[in-house]
Amino acid sequence: MDASSREALAVTRERLAATTRGAAGPGLLAFADELFAVARLLDGSVALRRALSDAAVKPADRAGLAQRVLGSRVSEATVDLVQTAARQRWSRPLDLVEATEVLATEAGLDAAEARGELEGVEDELFRFGRIVGGDPELSRILGDDRAPVAGKSALLDRLLTGRVSPVTESLLRNSLTARHVGNAENRIVRLSEAASARRGRSVAHVTTAVALTTAQERRLQDVLGRIYGRTIGLQVTVDPTVLGGLVVRVGDEVIDGSVANRLEVASRRLAG
Repeated sequence: MDASSREALAVTRERLAATTRGAAGPGLLAFADELFAVARLLDGSVALRRALSDAAVKPADRAGLAQRVLGSRVSEATVDLVQTAARQRWSRPLDLVEATEVLATEAGLDAAEARGELEGVEDELFRFGRIVGGDPELSRILGDDRAPVAGKSALLDRLLTGRVSPVTESLLRNSLTARHVGNAENRIVRLSEAASARRGRSVAHVTTAVALTTAQERRLQDVLGRIYGRTIGLQVTVDPTVLGGLVVRVGDEVIDGSVANRLEVASRRLAG
């Protein structure tokens, strides 16, 4: 998103915060589901998302269109938030779709906070991401935009129902049955990172050949906290192929101190 769309999202986020403040978990989860549904509607209708983001049309008229399209289909709170978004200036129609998905995710995390489950939701999202990342066929199916939504939903029912929080299930189901999923594991990682950010933390994804002790994890958190100047949570994956050492990813930055990486670097130098 460029500056105007980021500003539009910020304004709409403020409206979301005002709407969800003090609300109960079940209502917030239903609100999140409705926002995800609106995002799917906008993603599937080029004409509608263009009309709701057309700078040549008066903001009040765009908001009126949102009321006419959604008024009988979703709650007043959802209509109000979409109207707020429609009054803003978006650089491109697709930014409105992306923003609605972001707002839906944040409403879901609001539900997790209201239920006292935010830490558990973060952990469940991370663990499910590792399951998907370790199963190429599952990753392929969930990331296939041509796969029937009903089939994906049935698969997610078998994998999630009764095994995770309703909030986790809602976030995963809505994200992984979107029209354009892309890399399924990456999409789940973004959800997990959003939950971590809500807890005031950045996440370090750590890959190690052997499990770390509690003391080792604490020392690593302390070191990374000093490097990045903020609280760092760890999500640790054991992968014997790294041979030894650690691979640490924080955001887009990767610190590869694995033996496998050092051997590969040495091999390239010898070959050169």
